[in-house]
Amino acid sequence: MKKKRWPNYSILKIKSDRITTVGKWISHYILIGFIAGLGSIAFQYLCQVGLHIFMDQIAGYRPPAPAGESPLFPPTGTPFNRWMLFFLPALGGIISGWLVYTFAPEAEGHGTDAAIDAYHNKGGFIRGRIPFIKTIASAVTITSGGSGGREGPIAQIGAGFGSYLGTKLKLSDRERRIMLAAGIGAGVGSIFRAPLAGALFAAEVLYRKPEFEAEVIIPAGISSVVAYCLFCLVFGWGSLFESKDFVFQNPLELGPYTVLAFVLVGGGILYIKSFYGVQRIANAIKIPNHIKPAIGGLCTGAIGFFLPQTLAFGYGFAQMALDNQLPTLFLLSLAFGKILTTSFSIGSGGSGGVFGPSVVIGGALGGAVGRIFHAIMPGVVTEPGAFVVVGMAGFFAAVSNAPISTIIFVSEMTNSYHLLLPSLLVCSLAFLLSPKWTIYIKQVPTRLDSNAHRGDFFVDVLGTIRVKELMPKVRKVRLVPEDMPLTAFRKMFSSTDQHYFPVVNKEDRLTGIFSINDVRGIIFDQEIGDLVVMKDIANPDIIVTTPSEDLNEVLKKFTIRNLHRLPVVKDEDHTILLGMLDRREVIQYYNQKVQEIKSSHHRLEIKPDREISQLKNIPVRYAMRREMETIRSDMPLQKLRDFVYHSKFNCFPMVDALGRLVGILSISDCQKTFDENVEKTLTAQHIATQDVVTVTEDDSLFLALTRIIQGDFSILPVVGKQNPKNLLGVISRRDIMSTYDDIVIKRIAREGSVT
Repeated sequence: MKKKRWPNYSILKIKSDRITTVGKWISHYILIGFIAGLGSIAFQYLCQVGLHIFMDQIAGYRPPAPAGESPLFPPTGTPFNRWMLFFLPALGGIISGWLVYTFAPEAEGHGTDAAIDAYHNKGGFIRGRIPFIKTIASAVTITSGGSGGREGPIAQIGAGFGSYLGTKLKLSDRERRIMLAAGIGAGVGSIFRAPLAGALFAAEVLYRKPEFEAEVIIPAGISSVVAYCLFCLVFGWGSLFESKDFVFQNPLELGPYTVLAFVLVGGGILYIKSFYGVQRIANAIKIPNHIKPAIGGLCTGAIGFFLPQTLAFGYGFAQMALDNQLPTLFLLSLAFGKILTTSFSIGSGGSGGVFGPSVVIGGALGGAVGRIFHAIMPGVVTEPGAFVVVGMAGFFAAVSNAPISTIIFVSEMTNSYHLLLPSLLVCSLAFLLSPKWTIYIKQVPTRLDSNAHRGDFFVDVLGTIRVKELMPKVRKVRLVPEDMPLTAFRKMFSSTDQHYFPVVNKEDRLTGIFSINDVRGIIFDQEIGDLVVMKDIANPDIIVTTPSEDLNEVLKKFTIRNLHRLPVVKDEDHTILLGMLDRREVIQYYNQKVQEIKSSHHRLEIKPDREISQLKNIPVRYAMRREMETIRSDMPLQKLRDFVYHSKFNCFPMVDALGRLVGILSISDCQKTFDENVEKTLTAQHIATQDVVTVTEDDSLFLALTRIIQGDFSILPVVGKQNPKNLLGVISRRDIMSTYDDIVIKRIAREGSVT
């Protein structure tokens, strides 16, 4: 009779846990998409209401709308009034400035930069009020005539909720950053009806060079699809613009497209310089920030008085350019006027995005170039409208350093997918010709330069370097025979500067090791000099490294016992000593490698080490030792000598009579002084280091470890954040690694037990 086989319940449990975890994260991304979609709907309604009140009812100005976006309100009979257009942007600037600078100064400007900065430098944290203030302030700025776009406000709405949800769920910085980026993709993808582009944009816009935040794409894609569907259920399906089915079928047309790329780069540089030039002037003017957007609005109104088409969104004129309904001079005035009005409206401190104006500017420049080449070579350039589509993509690629997502953006927005080849050419050229300029100044060049990945990169580089690369730096040292008496070692010690002494047997095989700290209590004892041999002192529990080991593991070994040097032994025989590896050599070689990588922009094929990167999320207070041995600054040298010899520590904070931190004293400082004939009247303060490197209890363990490694310190004093003289405790490598083991390694082990 066959034995009945029962299912493996542990395997079922693991699968069930995985499904639960995946389901939890998917629900988070769906929720972000839902809120971002509602935010897009609310912002679209606010903009429609604002345009109806400000532009239509008050100024009698009714700009055309894009084909995919019908007005929600019927037009009024108010006659057109240029003077109202002159003053309306200033009124919007007053309201927007008061809202932003009273309740959330971070909401000024175009918004996307704030989200990028939060991703790289703030652990994905955005204050909860910012999306609401940004929504209202942007709607007021744009619908009163200010030139701006939708992506900045809606990016902050989605990013703000993603950040808020991550904070409430007490997620790590990395997880909160992913949710923030998912919110960006959802918001932008929904309001521009380009869900795929929204997800790619959220992953690409973070960096100045061709790089994607790969872990963001899937979450942003899920959120973007949900937000897009919700938005289209309310405002209808389809693309923002409608265009003919433009087809690229003549290679000779690539010549005019190449010229277009150079025109777009020139226009993009002018746009960026104008935008940030206005911003610098606004920052330099010594008046309250609340008033600056009003002044910018007045300048915008002055341009709008003569060129009304440069006010508000301007998407309708881009639609007319697609349909080849606008003359060349009108298109050029629209492009350059839009550059100025956007600079004054947003650069002065107003609120709004920069993607929308870029679409209009690029489309106008593309339309002008297309019409000119159509007049010169009608057999080659048959459809000027195709240049409008490519111009939209190329211009934003030039100013944003996000060419891939931009190509998809414009294709989805115009429902025109047959121009991918010329769009790829123009966007690539535009990107290559404008590497020094970007409208998003908070972008960082690559992941190497992002604070969000500093810890990952630190460990990743160490993990790619093997000890064998440092073999020329491995030092040959004097070996100590096991049967050497202490008296003989004392003579040997007086003629060497070694701090670590490998002990070997008669076959010169490594059997133990000791440091000067291990013998300092007895080395000067004359009574036991002939009774003790070095085998009695040596520690047989030797921590070694081998040529094949990576520096990540070596660094961990250095921290286990606060070691300065490690024995390097053969891979196949750990009793054969090759030399001693100094911790400083490891750090120096690491720094050299980092500089080489940054200078050559060479990316190593590295595997993330998420455990060490978690050190950035743990405050020093969890690892510091509050009980410590301190030395009074007025302690005489003779008393100091006895104190140091009987202490088990190697480094001591020095305090004054009031207990305030005034210096730090290491055993090496003491040893040098004790070996010399110095004045007996000297005190601890005469030999201590008084320029002390410290950390606060709120700093991260990663920062503490970095400072310890860079300075090759035994300990760091932990001081008060407000009072750097207030000594709270100390922290060492051993403390950091112990906490690392308790908090991170054990948690990872628990997670691994169920996955």
